[in-house]
Amino acid sequence: MKRAVLFGASGLVGSALLQLLLQDDSYTEIVSFGRRALDVEHPRLTSRTISFSILGECQEWLPKSDVFCCLGTTIKTAGSREAFRLVDHTYPLEIARLSLAAGARQFFVITAMGADSSSAFFYNRVKGELEHDLKQLSLPALHIFRPSLLLGDRCEHRLAESFAARLAPLLTPLLIGPFRTYRPVQAADVAKAMLHAARKAEGGQHVYPSDKIALLAAVSKVEN
Repeated sequence: MKRAVLFGASGLVGSALLQLLLQDDSYTEIVSFGRRALDVEHPRLTSRTISFSILGECQEWLPKSDVFCCLGTTIKTAGSREAFRLVDHTYPLEIARLSLAAGARQFFVITAMGADSSSAFFYNRVKGELEHDLKQLSLPALHIFRPSLLLGDRCEHRLAESFAARLAPLLTPLLIGPFRTYRPVQAADVAKAMLHAARKAEGGQHVYPSDKIALLAAVSKVEN
Protein backbone atom coordinates (compact mmCIF):
# COMPACT_ATOMS: atom_id res chain seq x y z
CA MET A 1 0.00 0.00 0.00
CA LYS A 2 1.28 3.46 -0.94
CA ARG A 3 -0.24 6.19 1.21
CA ALA A 4 -0.16 9.98 0.91
CA VAL A 5 -0.89 12.02 4.04
CA LEU A 6 -1.87 15.63 3.45
CA PHE A 7 -2.05 18.47 5.97
CA GLY A 8 -3.76 21.67 4.82
CA ALA A 9 -5.98 20.35 2.03
CA SER A 10 -8.34 23.32 2.30
CA GLY A 11 -5.63 25.86 1.38
CA LEU A 12 -4.62 27.23 -2.00
CA VAL A 13 -1.88 24.70 -2.76
CA GLY A 14 -3.31 21.94 -0.58
CA SER A 15 -6.64 21.83 -2.40
CA ALA A 16 -4.88 21.61 -5.77
CA LEU A 17 -2.57 18.89 -4.47
CA LEU A 18 -5.50 16.89 -3.11
CA GLN A 19 -7.10 16.77 -6.55
CA LEU A 20 -3.84 15.60 -8.12
CA LEU A 21 -3.37 12.91 -5.49
CA LEU A 22 -6.88 11.61 -6.06
CA GLN A 23 -6.13 11.39 -9.79
CA ASP A 24 -2.86 9.53 -9.19
CA ASP A 25 -3.53 5.80 -9.12
CA SER A 26 -0.10 5.10 -7.63
CA TYR A 27 -1.49 6.09 -4.22
CA THR A 28 -3.85 3.48 -2.87
CA GLU A 29 -4.90 5.73 0.02
CA ILE A 30 -4.95 9.48 0.65
CA VAL A 31 -5.44 10.69 4.22
CA SER A 32 -6.25 14.35 4.80
CA PHE A 33 -5.95 16.05 8.19
CA GLY A 34 -7.46 19.47 8.83
CA ARG A 35 -9.37 21.57 11.31
CA ARG A 36 -12.57 21.32 9.32
CA ALA A 37 -14.21 18.62 7.22
CA LEU A 38 -13.63 18.56 3.46
CA ASP A 39 -16.50 18.71 1.00
CA VAL A 40 -14.73 16.11 -1.15
CA GLU A 41 -15.57 12.43 -1.28
CA HIS A 42 -13.56 9.70 -2.99
CA PRO A 43 -13.16 5.94 -2.44
CA ARG A 44 -9.44 6.36 -1.71
CA LEU A 45 -9.81 9.45 0.50
CA THR A 46 -9.98 9.41 4.29
CA SER A 47 -10.69 12.86 5.69
CA ARG A 48 -10.15 13.49 9.40
CA THR A 49 -10.70 16.63 11.45
CA ILE A 50 -8.16 17.21 14.19
CA SER A 51 -6.87 19.78 16.62
CA PHE A 52 -3.33 20.66 15.62
CA SER A 53 -2.49 21.03 19.31
CA ILE A 54 -2.71 17.22 19.61
CA LEU A 55 -1.01 16.05 16.43
CA GLY A 56 -0.04 12.74 17.99
CA GLU A 57 -3.41 11.41 16.83
CA CYS A 58 -2.04 11.41 13.27
CA GLN A 59 0.96 9.21 13.89
CA GLU A 60 -0.69 5.87 13.13
CA TRP A 61 -1.17 6.98 9.51
CA LEU A 62 2.42 8.10 8.93
CA PRO A 63 4.51 4.89 8.64
CA LYS A 64 5.86 4.39 5.10
CA SER A 65 3.80 7.36 3.88
CA ASP A 66 4.58 10.37 1.73
CA VAL A 67 3.71 13.31 3.98
CA PHE A 68 2.73 16.64 2.39
CA CYS A 69 2.53 19.70 4.66
CA CYS A 70 0.70 22.62 3.03
CA LEU A 71 -0.05 24.58 6.20
CA GLY A 72 0.30 28.33 6.06
CA THR A 73 -1.39 31.55 7.08
CA THR A 74 -0.76 35.27 7.50
CA ILE A 75 -0.31 37.31 10.65
CA LYS A 76 -3.56 39.13 9.87
CA THR A 77 -5.52 35.89 9.52
CA ALA A 78 -3.84 34.23 12.50
CA GLY A 79 -4.44 37.27 14.69
CA SER A 80 -0.96 37.60 16.18
CA ARG A 81 2.69 36.79 15.59
CA GLU A 82 2.48 33.96 18.12
CA ALA A 83 -0.49 32.38 16.34
CA PHE A 84 1.26 32.77 12.99
CA ARG A 85 4.35 31.00 14.32
CA LEU A 86 2.20 28.10 15.52
CA VAL A 87 0.79 27.48 12.05
CA ASP A 88 3.90 28.20 10.00
CA HIS A 89 6.59 26.76 12.27
CA THR A 90 5.44 24.78 15.30
CA TYR A 91 2.85 22.58 13.59
CA PRO A 92 4.90 21.73 10.46
CA LEU A 93 7.94 20.93 12.59
CA GLU A 94 5.91 18.67 14.89
CA ILE A 95 4.39 16.89 11.89
CA ALA A 96 7.91 16.30 10.57
CA ARG A 97 9.08 14.95 13.93
CA LEU A 98 6.13 12.56 14.07
CA SER A 99 6.79 11.53 10.47
CA LEU A 100 10.41 10.74 11.25
CA ALA A 101 9.52 8.77 14.39
CA ALA A 102 6.86 6.77 12.52
CA GLY A 103 9.10 5.93 9.58
CA ALA A 104 7.51 8.06 6.83
CA ARG A 105 9.12 7.72 3.40
CA GLN A 106 9.23 11.39 2.33
CA PHE A 107 8.33 14.79 3.75
CA PHE A 108 7.24 17.74 1.58
CA VAL A 109 6.72 21.26 2.90
CA ILE A 110 6.03 24.75 1.53
CA THR A 111 7.96 27.73 2.92
CA ALA A 112 8.53 30.90 0.89
CA MET A 113 11.02 32.77 -1.24
CA GLY A 114 13.29 34.75 1.06
CA ALA A 115 13.13 32.23 3.90
CA ASP A 116 16.06 33.13 6.14
CA SER A 117 16.43 32.40 9.85
CA SER A 118 18.48 35.61 10.28
CA SER A 119 16.12 37.87 8.32
CA ALA A 120 15.00 41.17 9.82
CA PHE A 121 11.51 40.43 8.48
CA PHE A 122 9.44 38.32 10.85
CA TYR A 123 7.65 36.36 8.10
CA ASN A 124 10.89 35.39 6.32
CA ARG A 125 12.59 34.66 9.63
CA VAL A 126 9.89 32.20 10.72
CA LYS A 127 10.02 30.44 7.37
CA GLY A 128 13.81 30.28 7.58
CA GLU A 129 13.71 28.92 11.13
CA LEU A 130 11.36 26.18 9.98
CA GLU A 131 13.72 25.20 7.16
CA HIS A 132 16.69 25.18 9.54
CA ASP A 133 14.91 23.07 12.14
CA LEU A 134 13.60 20.61 9.56
CA LYS A 135 17.10 20.07 8.18
CA GLN A 136 18.35 19.19 11.66
CA LEU A 137 15.92 16.26 11.87
CA SER A 138 17.76 14.17 9.26
CA LEU A 139 14.58 13.05 7.55
CA PRO A 140 15.23 10.35 4.93
CA ALA A 141 13.79 12.63 2.23
CA LEU A 142 13.07 16.33 2.82
CA HIS A 143 11.66 18.46 -0.01
CA ILE A 144 11.29 22.22 0.63
CA PHE A 145 9.33 24.34 -1.84
CA ARG A 146 10.00 28.09 -1.83
CA PRO A 147 7.43 29.76 -4.08
CA SER A 148 7.44 33.45 -4.82
CA LEU A 149 4.04 35.14 -5.05
CA LEU A 150 1.38 32.41 -5.23
CA LEU A 151 -1.30 32.90 -7.86
CA GLY A 152 -4.73 31.27 -7.67
CA ASP A 153 -8.25 31.71 -6.39
CA ARG A 154 -8.19 32.04 -2.62
CA CYS A 155 -11.19 31.67 -0.35
CA GLU A 156 -9.89 34.61 1.69
CA HIS A 157 -9.10 38.03 0.26
CA ARG A 158 -5.52 39.28 0.66
CA LEU A 159 -5.31 42.88 -0.56
CA ALA A 160 -1.53 43.04 -1.10
CA GLU A 161 -1.43 39.71 -2.93
CA SER A 162 -4.42 40.64 -5.09
CA PHE A 163 -2.68 43.85 -6.15
CA ALA A 164 0.57 42.01 -6.89
CA ALA A 165 -1.30 39.36 -8.87
CA ARG A 166 -2.72 42.06 -11.14
CA LEU A 167 0.78 43.34 -11.83
CA ALA A 168 2.22 39.86 -12.41
CA PRO A 169 1.45 39.64 -16.17
CA LEU A 170 3.31 42.92 -16.73
CA LEU A 171 6.31 42.17 -14.53
CA THR A 172 6.90 38.47 -15.23
CA PRO A 173 8.41 38.92 -18.73
CA LEU A 174 10.98 41.28 -17.21
CA LEU A 175 12.14 38.72 -14.65
CA ILE A 176 14.76 36.82 -16.62
CA GLY A 177 18.16 35.31 -15.92
CA PRO A 178 19.00 35.40 -12.20
CA PHE A 179 15.69 37.15 -11.52
CA ARG A 180 13.56 34.20 -12.73
CA THR A 181 13.30 32.96 -9.16
CA TYR A 182 11.18 36.05 -8.38
CA ARG A 183 8.54 35.13 -10.93
CA PRO A 184 5.07 34.50 -9.48
CA VAL A 185 3.97 30.88 -9.63
CA GLN A 186 0.55 29.29 -9.89
CA ALA A 187 -0.50 27.36 -6.79
CA ALA A 188 -1.51 24.50 -9.09
CA ASP A 189 2.07 24.37 -10.40
CA VAL A 190 3.44 24.10 -6.86
CA ALA A 191 1.13 21.13 -6.34
CA LYS A 192 2.29 19.55 -9.61
CA ALA A 193 5.92 20.07 -8.64
CA MET A 194 5.36 18.46 -5.24
CA LEU A 195 3.75 15.40 -6.77
CA HIS A 196 6.46 15.15 -9.43
CA ALA A 197 9.15 15.20 -6.73
CA ALA A 198 7.23 12.55 -4.80
CA ARG A 199 7.18 10.27 -7.84
CA LYS A 200 10.94 10.62 -8.28
CA ALA A 201 11.38 9.47 -4.66
CA GLU A 202 14.86 10.91 -4.19
CA GLY A 203 16.36 10.77 -0.72
CA GLY A 204 18.25 13.60 0.97
CA GLN A 205 17.43 17.30 1.24
CA HIS A 206 16.12 19.31 -1.69
CA VAL A 207 15.11 22.98 -2.01
CA TYR A 208 13.02 24.23 -4.92
CA PRO A 209 12.78 28.00 -5.64
CA SER A 210 9.99 29.35 -7.87
CA ASP A 211 11.87 28.85 -11.15
CA LYS A 212 12.62 25.21 -10.28
CA ILE A 213 9.00 24.72 -9.21
CA ALA A 214 7.81 25.99 -12.60
CA LEU A 215 10.27 23.67 -14.35
CA LEU A 216 9.11 20.61 -12.41
CA ALA A 217 5.49 21.51 -13.09
CA ALA A 218 6.22 21.78 -16.82
CA VAL A 219 7.97 18.39 -16.82
CA SER A 220 5.02 16.92 -14.96
CA LYS A 221 2.60 18.18 -17.64
CA VAL A 222 4.70 16.58 -20.40
CA GLU A 223 4.88 13.25 -18.59
CA ASN A 224 1.12 13.20 -18.03
